[in-house]
Amino acid sequence: MIVTERERGAETQAEGEAGSMHREPDVGFDPGSPGSRPGPKAGEAKNLLPYLGPNKMRDCFCTINLDQEEVYRTQVVEKSLSPFFSEEFYFEIPRTFQYLSFYVYDKNVLQRDLRIGKVAIKKEDLCNHSGKETWFSLQPVDSNSEVQGKVHLELKLNELITENGTVCQQLVVHIIACHGLPLINGQSCDPYATVSVVGPSRNDQKKTKVKKKTSNPQFNEIFYFEVTRSSSYTRKSQFQVEEEDIEKLEIRIDLWNNGNLVQDIFLGEIKVPVNVLRNDSSHQAWYLLQPRDNGNKSSKTDDLGSLRLNICYTEDYVLPSEYYGPLKTLLLKSPDVQPISASAAYILGEICRDKNDAVLPLVRLLLHHDKLVPFATAVAELDLKDTQDANTIFRGNSLATRCLDEMMKIVGGHYLKVTLKPILDEICESSKSCEIDPIKLKEGDNVENNKENLRYYVDKLFSTIVKSSMSCPTVMCDTFYSLRQMATQRFPNDPHVQYSAVSSFVFLRFFAVAVVSPHTFHLRPHHPDAQTIRTLTLISKTIQTLGSWGSLSKSKSSFKETFMCEFFKMFQEEGYIIAVKKFLDEISSTETKESSGTSEPVHLKEGEMYKRAQGRTRIGKKNFKKRWFCLTSRELTYHKQPGKDAIYTIPVKNILAVEKLEESSFNKKNMFQVIHMEKPLYVQANNCVEANEWIDVLCRVSRCNQNRLSLYHPSAYLNGNWLCCLETSESALGCKPCTAGVPADIQIDIDEDRETERIYSLFTLSLLKLQKMEEACGTIAVYQGPQKEPDDYSNFVIEDSVTTFKTIQQIKSIIEKLDEPHEKYRKKRSSSAKYGSE
Repeated sequence: MIVTERERGAETQAEGEAGSMHREPDVGFDPGSPGSRPGPKAGEAKNLLPYLGPNKMRDCFCTINLDQEEVYRTQVVEKSLSPFFSEEFYFEIPRTFQYLSFYVYDKNVLQRDLRIGKVAIKKEDLCNHSGKETWFSLQPVDSNSEVQGKVHLELKLNELITENGTVCQQLVVHIIACHGLPLINGQSCDPYATVSVVGPSRNDQKKTKVKKKTSNPQFNEIFYFEVTRSSSYTRKSQFQVEEEDIEKLEIRIDLWNNGNLVQDIFLGEIKVPVNVLRNDSSHQAWYLLQPRDNGNKSSKTDDLGSLRLNICYTEDYVLPSEYYGPLKTLLLKSPDVQPISASAAYILGEICRDKNDAVLPLVRLLLHHDKLVPFATAVAELDLKDTQDANTIFRGNSLATRCLDEMMKIVGGHYLKVTLKPILDEICESSKSCEIDPIKLKEGDNVENNKENLRYYVDKLFSTIVKSSMSCPTVMCDTFYSLRQMATQRFPNDPHVQYSAVSSFVFLRFFAVAVVSPHTFHLRPHHPDAQTIRTLTLISKTIQTLGSWGSLSKSKSSFKETFMCEFFKMFQEEGYIIAVKKFLDEISSTETKESSGTSEPVHLKEGEMYKRAQGRTRIGKKNFKKRWFCLTSRELTYHKQPGKDAIYTIPVKNILAVEKLEESSFNKKNMFQVIHMEKPLYVQANNCVEANEWIDVLCRVSRCNQNRLSLYHPSAYLNGNWLCCLETSESALGCKPCTAGVPADIQIDIDEDRETERIYSLFTLSLLKLQKMEEACGTIAVYQGPQKEPDDYSNFVIEDSVTTFKTIQQIKSIIEKLDEPHEKYRKKRSSSAKYGSE
């Protein structure tokens, strides 16, 4: 899991969670599929608790949750107590959270899915597990321990004089509000609170009113409790609370969801000792809800099994743009540095513990400034110097290959969608069996029929790929052209290396990976089932072998399985080799240009969400209905079901703004509005991450539209007025500035300040290694003989010690200057952070 947190110039006070101005973490979930983004790996579970009956196996899946909000779900692994999930999930977290949780479920078709166990990691503990692959023991899931949210509380002590003249002390508990309570069965809850004063011999309890359908209830109720005996006190000029009573009393607030006809559900509790008022007669604070003491856990629990995760977590504070000028300039000079190994960008890759950490921000920054192709070409040339066999060209996991992998993922999304998506949709939506392994055939399967099915799909996919050169992005074509020229120079006597240099990327690392995991590349909205995954795996193997076999022009395949060797004989024809070479020629030519995209709309995103009815229903009530939404570069549509005709269409050119909708409008979370020429379309996504992604992609596709709004209404128009500003005219001008009002000429796809901040953080974390590299440069410059201490610098690529030394000096100087504002921020944050503050 990759989690990145970003804050831009916001003052933050903490209560155990981040402040409201944070742009929260990114998260991923995977294990090493080729080309996957480095990051969280929730690889597998093991030793799950078996069923008690004769059939001990379970059908398992895993979810990722922010607190109790599910944001991702894996495929179901059938009949296993050690399921292997191997899935990647990468996203930017759009809100604050207390726990990042992983739940392992047992799928139940007829009843509710059973939660086997969980791994819950506090936000502040994520950094302790960052970059490490760890087996976590599954913990029991108990309703009394599943809590999230916070309570705003005010406490006062009042001195009262009774009718007989004695003095007593009265505790005033003002429960103001709660925030961030969980959804119950996908809907906002009906919360209420019980307020108790608890001591050795007392338990006085009172209760608030129930607030309907809200996760952020405003209670604003005051309760009074007598906390000292009037007989214990006499008139005094300065009242003093009795020590014994104060030490023993505490206020307890319990939050509940009103179950109406079923049992109320516990939402969390807080306990505050009355002695917080010892030095002050008034106390006001926010408190995070806590689990009930030990829940219902017994002292000894069963071993529920383990879950393997790899979590990467970073927290970045992004300074104003002017701070990053020197570091950005140094990095952008990298492609021009001779040799390339002495450049700041290359040095970053050398000193990072994991090159993948360096690759993502580097590629995005260089791509943003059109500097990636010359840099990737230069580092690839360095790779070629160490390549002795033409058959292994670009097969390693070097800085060059990782940079090109990341570049293809960033710029090639459009290309994959127009090329692969229609065929992948056909494969995933059909039930044709393609299994050709005799051992895995099901009863009644005909292997010859399956072979024909598989060949049909391979031929269709292959034909589409080799005819797709006009859709290949220009930056990919330019890179492939450079790789081809360098490979030919490196191996002048091998006529096929010019093709294998390109096919090792475009077939092996691009198309084959997208085919085997289409959901990772947003080509499919959900995980394919087990049979479809098997079909896609067989197709992917054949396609990548066709690409490399055709480019190498060899009559043998690389398959280890006999059945695949037999199947591949169907493709050993000259026509396939000619088609591959022609395609590779086209995409590695400087004349090839990306298609304009005006002929066919590009599919951008799809998924199931709820929308509020646009028109009036028969009884005059507008309700929410589940619909399948589809966004292309031309229009946003929704349908009753995937593949059905559109019920409603909004041309992208008519979108005026896309903004979040306040929860209070309909008492529903994760809502946004698409403001267009007609009435606003109100939509509810399934979780906060999905809502954020839809808002982001809609903003991007419509950012160049004319007549975009500068103001909007953050709430809905209901019952004759806007809830936000109470204007009665439905056409009234908005009352809040639009958040996405970015001028059309500004690139918003990449936030270069954030990427530079990430690179600064990586240099900071790797200062010791940078220091070792600096010392190695000095050693090489002074002593030119055999390496006496190879451990000191043999792991670094240092071609020119003098130039490398100078670059390291520049890096250190820039980092030191950036350290100062970061340290100032850290001190400011730690001094203003106070438990209980907002």
